Amino acid sequence: MSIANKNLPASPGPTAPPKNPNQHMRRNPPIAGEAEAIRKAQAGDGVAFATLYALHKRRVYSLCLRMLGNVAEAEDLTQEAFLQLHRKIGTFRGDSAFSTWLHRLAVNVVLMHLRKKGLPQVSLEETLEPSQQDGQRKDIGARDLTLSGSIDRVTLERAVENLPPGYRLVFVLHDVEGYEHNEIAGMLDCSIGNSKSQLHKARMKLRDLLRSGQRAEPADL
Repeated sequence: MSIANKNLPASPGPTAPPKNPNQHMRRNPPIAGEAEAIRKAQAGDGVAFATLYALHKRRVYSLCLRMLGNVAEAEDLTQEAFLQLHRKIGTFRGDSAFSTWLHRLAVNVVLMHLRKKGLPQVSLEETLEPSQQDGQRKDIGARDLTLSGSIDRVTLERAVENLPPGYRLVFVLHDVEGYEHNEIAGMLDCSIGNSKSQLHKARMKLRDLLRSGQRAEPADL
């Protein structure tokens, strides 16, 4: 199923960008930029909403795919995120960048989906202390310099897709999307310590995957 082929809401909201990009030009002047597109979309302009969709669909899809590790679910939830955007765009007040606001909306869509499925969690018995084989104790919530170095991006993304779901979710939220542990704890309804523990275990697992050069198919949720 292709994102481009799945329709967004009918009027007053838009579908995907029009097949002929010039078909609306006689009735609607070109949209100069994102700010104008947001203003017009809030007023019910379908072409403006299609512009926002074209500007942000790739990033929203990438976020969903990283969090889910499943192409079909990522496509479906990308569409769901834009359906939610269509319903809620009138509530955007510009207190943050639109991309940040949409990003958080998409994260919430994915988390709601995971809760309905039974949010994957690592056992709360996971200790905050690294095991002996993990090496010397360190701050497991700190930036991991090994994983943030010059690793091929495609190789790293493949390894992330092979993480267990609970590990992958916390790793993506913290190390990729930049959320703090207190925010993640609120999102996942777990303790800050558990968020840190899952992140640490995710990083250790990633190191193993990168060392072994694993190329297995990504695990579905």
